[in-house]
Amino acid sequence: MNTAVSPDPLAQDFVAFAVDAGVLRFGEFKTKAGRLSPYFFNAGLFDDGAKLGRLAQFYAQRLLASDLQFDMIFGPAYKGITLAAALSIELARLGHNKPFAYNRKEAKDHGEGGTLVGAPVRGRVLIIDDVISAGTSVRESIAMITAAGATPCGVTIALDRQEKAAEGGVDMAWSAVQYVTQQLSLPVVSIAGLADLLQYLQTTSNPAAASHSAAVQAYRERYGV
Repeated sequence: MNTAVSPDPLAQDFVAFAVDAGVLRFGEFKTKAGRLSPYFFNAGLFDDGAKLGRLAQFYAQRLLASDLQFDMIFGPAYKGITLAAALSIELARLGHNKPFAYNRKEAKDHGEGGTLVGAPVRGRVLIIDDVISAGTSVRESIAMITAAGATPCGVTIALDRQEKAAEGGVDMAWSAVQYVTQQLSLPVVSIAGLADLLQYLQTTSNPAAASHSAAVQAYRERYGV
């Protein structure tokens, strides 16, 4: 019986784009959990208009296909700020004009004051980020959204690492994304995951990228969920 999973075209296009843009790199990288990862995803390298605009297209396509209903977008500082703005622009271009807001790391004591910037935070609020490493940013965002009287309704990320979370150096049985969906009861919409990355490495015609397939597979077998 053939148990192979059919490729997700949007996810495969995104992984190829991230590799070509130099945002998804291969080698040996130490993660926050102290693991040596064979790949590294740095969304801060979506650093020009063309790359950021293309990234926003991927987020928008995935969100519109998910049917997740939301009234506005919230981007936690700092990476979430540009992501929220870019997604808002792309959704408006597609006929879905959504307001967005973000937070400051430090409260402003003059002008309008406070930590929240942008549109009033109300209704069903979608949180946008690049990845979910430990769920800390999501929990902080939930606290700010609920304090404003609004309702967090979901999270969207670019890449789901699909690996076990770690606390105090101990591997958990769940991933950070699973923690958000199960413990915080929020759906998570990701453009691609580690399984999609592995599928790309196993089928790409790029020999430099394909050479890292075994290392990524081994990492997934050790830390994957």
